[in-house]
Parts: sequence; structure tokens; C-alpha cells
Amino acid sequence: MGGQERSRVAEVIARETRGAGPREVPQRLCDAAVKLLPVDDAGVALCGEGMSVPLGASGQRAADVMELEVTLGDGPGLEAALTGSPVCARDLASRRDACRWPVFAQQAAAAGVRSVYALPLGDRAVCVGTLDLYRDVPGELTADGLRTARTVADAVTSALVSLPRDERDDPGRWLSPLAADHGEVYQAVGMVMVQFGVPADEALALLRGHAFAQGCPVLELAHEVITLHTRFDRFDEPPPL
Repeated sequence: MGGQERSRVAEVIARETRGAGPREVPQRLCDAAVKLLPVDDAGVALCGEGMSVPLGASGQRAADVMELEVTLGDGPGLEAALTGSPVCARDLASRRDACRWPVFAQQAAAAGVRSVYALPLGDRAVCVGTLDLYRDVPGELTADGLRTARTVADAVTSALVSLPRDERDDPGRWLSPLAADHGEVYQAVGMVMVQFGVPADEALALLRGHAFAQGCPVLELAHEVITLHTRFDRFDEPPPL
């Protein structure tokens, strides 16, 4: 049964990604995951330096929830990336999950996402990103569903690491062409570091805090910062997350 399942997963992924360019592949992989698994949406993210970089999603809602994690710096996908282990949120409307990720759980549930299963792409030793699976109803994947999800995650990992890249790139940023927009976040972090005289992790936290306070994605605020439309020293005090 294991070999048959792997063959089925490989066949669907090959069909969905056939003819796709490198920038299209992550979104096509998400489409394949939705067809293979009992989920409503899926997203793929790359592990960045202190943050998650969304690469593709099966729909706008999944894209919005992934950006929410980036802005908050909190959520099941980020936890899976940090630990290298699967993370399950059975019911985002429950006290258990609300205590784990208070703001993320409330806002994701308000968007109609009730359960999340985030799987690392790789393992504890080397995790290149996550496959985030979203459902409209609470509950966990069945044992069979989880086995299929792991097989899908392995296939997604293989597909991503096989994408062509410029060998001159830093090996740690081998998907940087796909994450070009999020490069603005790193630029904005550098500017905030200079403005406040703080290290990178604190600058990223400040950027996230202001984005959340203004109700906008961190990517949008980062663009405002690097185009000089927003300077943090205009605020009396950086708001906490």
C-alpha cells in the first residue's frame, strides 16, 4: 500500500506541475496537496532568517493566513519550521489552540480556518520550509491521512529542491528568486536596525509590531519603510506584538 500511495502522490504532483515555470511550481504543489488530502487549502513556505517566506498557496485565504503568521511571527507553520516536527491545531476556536497562538488563532478562525496541520519540509536536522494544510472544520487528520500528508510533504520537498537556481547564490537562499518580494522585509529590517540601533531580531520584532498595530501585512509596511513613506522614529514608542 505504501508504494502505491507514493506512486499516486508522485503521479498527481507530476501532472499538476507539468509545464510550470519555477515561480509557478509552489502554487501548483499546493493545488496537488488539496487534491490528494482531505483539506480545503494548502500553502508552502520557505524558512527564512528569523521568519517564514510564503512561496505559494492554493487560494487567497491560505495566502492571507500565511501572511498573518509572517506579520505576527507566530503560528503552527512557524512552530513546525522551528522544531522540524509536524504541528497540529485541532480547533483554532478552542481554548487549547487559542492559548498556544492567541492572535493567530482568533484571526485565522475568523477567516473560516478551523484546523491546521503544518508539516516540515525536511526534518529536525535540515528543514527548508513547511507545507501548511487548512481545513474548514475542526479535527485531526486520520492515521491514513497523516501518512499521505507525510508522503506529500516529502514529494513537495523533492520538487522544491529540484528547482533550477543560480549556483552563484548563497546556498541558504536557493529559492530567493521566488521570495523576491519578501526581500523588502530584510531591507526594512536593516533600516530599522540603523534607526533604533538594535540587532536584527529586535528590528524584525519592531517591524512586526508596527504592522500588527496598523492592521497591515508586514510586507506592506516593509515596502513603506524602504520607500521612505514610513519612518519608525515618527512614532512615540514602538508598539509591542
